[in-house]
Amino acid sequence: MEKLFSKLDLVDYATSFKHFLAREKPLFMEGDANLHYKLIHELLMRDRLKPLPEVPNLDVALMHLSKLGVLRLSEIFAFVQIIRYFSYLKSILREQSLGEWMERIVIPLDVRSICDYFDEKGELRASVDEQFAHIAKSLKMIKEEMNSTLRRLISTEKIALYLADKQIHYINNQEALLVRGGFNHVLKGNVIGRSSSGFFYVVPEALSKLVSRESELLDKKEELVYMYAKQISSLFSKQLKFLSFVNKEFDRFDAYYARVAYAREKDMDFVLPSKGNALKLENFAHPALLHPKPISIDFSKQVLMITGVNAGGKTMLLKSILSAAILSKYLLPMRIDAKHSSIGSFKEVFAILDDPQNVKNDISTFAGRMSEFSKLFGKKATLVGVDEIELGTDADEAANLFKVMIEKLIDKEMKIVITTHHKRLASLLATHPEVELLAAIYDEKTERPTYSFLKGTIGKSYAFETALRYGIPQTLVAEARVLYGEDKEKLNDLIQKNIDLELKMRQTSEELEAKLHEVEKLKLSLKEEKERVKDEFELAYSKMAKEFQEAIGEAKKAIKSSDTKESHRLLNKANQLHQETKKVIPEHKPEPLVVGDRIKYGSSKGVIKSIKKEEAMIECDGISLRVPLSKLKRSGNQPKVQRAGVSISKETPSASMILDLHGLRADEAIERLDKFLSDALMSGFDEVLVYHGIGTGKLAYAVRTFLSTYPALVSYGDAPINMGGFGATLIKL
Repeated sequence: MEKLFSKLDLVDYATSFKHFLAREKPLFMEGDANLHYKLIHELLMRDRLKPLPEVPNLDVALMHLSKLGVLRLSEIFAFVQIIRYFSYLKSILREQSLGEWMERIVIPLDVRSICDYFDEKGELRASVDEQFAHIAKSLKMIKEEMNSTLRRLISTEKIALYLADKQIHYINNQEALLVRGGFNHVLKGNVIGRSSSGFFYVVPEALSKLVSRESELLDKKEELVYMYAKQISSLFSKQLKFLSFVNKEFDRFDAYYARVAYAREKDMDFVLPSKGNALKLENFAHPALLHPKPISIDFSKQVLMITGVNAGGKTMLLKSILSAAILSKYLLPMRIDAKHSSIGSFKEVFAILDDPQNVKNDISTFAGRMSEFSKLFGKKATLVGVDEIELGTDADEAANLFKVMIEKLIDKEMKIVITTHHKRLASLLATHPEVELLAAIYDEKTERPTYSFLKGTIGKSYAFETALRYGIPQTLVAEARVLYGEDKEKLNDLIQKNIDLELKMRQTSEELEAKLHEVEKLKLSLKEEKERVKDEFELAYSKMAKEFQEAIGEAKKAIKSSDTKESHRLLNKANQLHQETKKVIPEHKPEPLVVGDRIKYGSSKGVIKSIKKEEAMIECDGISLRVPLSKLKRSGNQPKVQRAGVSISKETPSASMILDLHGLRADEAIERLDKFLSDALMSGFDEVLVYHGIGTGKLAYAVRTFLSTYPALVSYGDAPINMGGFGATLIKL
């Protein structure tokens, strides 16, 4: 992986990222990438957490525990730091998937109690054993006495003449004085070292007893520490499975935390690998570039061939595509518009970028290329990048050879990015349906590469223009043009014209897209206006319907009036209102209703389930009703496209509170009862009366059997004597 990162210029990125890890580990995370991404995203959305403690790798310590070995105090403290950090996480992370993860980490009580043994520096607390307190106190007193003795010696006049300085030096954990040669005339002691200037580090004899006492105390402390290390190691051996588990989980959380911290500091985002091998990058910036020009590319086919101008960004585009894939594979942050980007899943990313020729390899450039290509035929689901594909041999021969090999790799469903200056291979592969061409664009006016790319065409190399720009004499370039030949130059001109035409078409396409956007906005505005007019019409119609009902009422009054003149006046008024209502109702023949149409029945909305002759079975609020088709009208958006227009029924729903079933067969009576109850529900009746008579009792039995299964029924029973008694049923809805 280090070699691949080096080829893709990602070494500095990897080094920078590793500084955020609590301890060194591989960049790749084993396990479910979707779960990793989910937990990383949850961490990214939270407030910053306390950084992880820096602890060493504990694999060797775990191996010692498996063999009942005794750990060093520093190794025990490393486990303590891990357990303390997870205790902190369990108190903070309680929601979502992070909370579920922390709940699964159950710290044994005996392991938790060991954490109380240590202070923040990793030393056993004095409270663990009173001997530690006594030793610490004694060592402190000895140190003070040593310092006092040395200060007294420094101030002695005879010794002061031999002192190189008046400081107390710590050499090999011992206090010493730095003196000149001949000091033995005035100072007795042991020489423990020499300085670069030739002076001597001397421990005065007056300190010997103190040093001896100090050594005894330190030995005693070591014995005590070893005893506790042995006890703790014995306990840890019994909890080996838990310690192995928590050590692994620490690495996992460390990997998440480092990614989140790095993304926040560098203002980066994550892209989860998607299914398939499509590659769409939106505003991706390679980490190696200080002020990069963001790259946007949609690489949906199997081969992307990049041609065109020298130093136009072809190689960096190739490296960017491969880098984005490897960063996504390892769930590492990158500068990208993650919302509009997608990166496929690849088992491996393979880069053929360098010239393999050197003395050590004893291999030619082309032979090296063939060696690397031969490895590809045994791979699957691999993203391959090849820079300067025909490097090291005759371009025409190589073009035919690589065409055959690339087509074979296409059959193996490989994803390949290729850069080349030669047009032969590009022209051979241009007609393949899985090959996409991309040309680096050159600005003719400024005579500079634009570091932009044009899709679907072959680019010129602009070798002559580049040579002039970098100081090659114009006469030499002119001579080279002659040798190059007019025909090839004309071919280049045609290529350039093709590029110019493509650019013009792109500009025209963008203009058309803008106009289409305006048309869509206008279309939406007209639709809203249509809805507004429709609402106004329905309001006006409702008002006219009300006035029509008033006209009917006036007509009824006229019929009841005994005054003939008054009757005629009221009838004329009713007729006038009726005519005014008819003026606002447009002549419209509604389209026939079909099964599945959304409809409105009275004030309720529903869906047509079936149609039989002039009646329909509809479902409203979970209740099935049989109603006349003439009393239904469409409501809301239909499941299929409807013609413009508004369908208004001229009839208004009506219902009766009484149904007479005398003389009907049982099946006819039930069908009419079903419709009667549906109308009653739509009209808002909560109590209705059904006459069925006494007779043989069959009709009454059929009615009550039907009512016992009716979903909208509250209760039913015999009607009061004055309303029919046993020959009628009073129904409450």
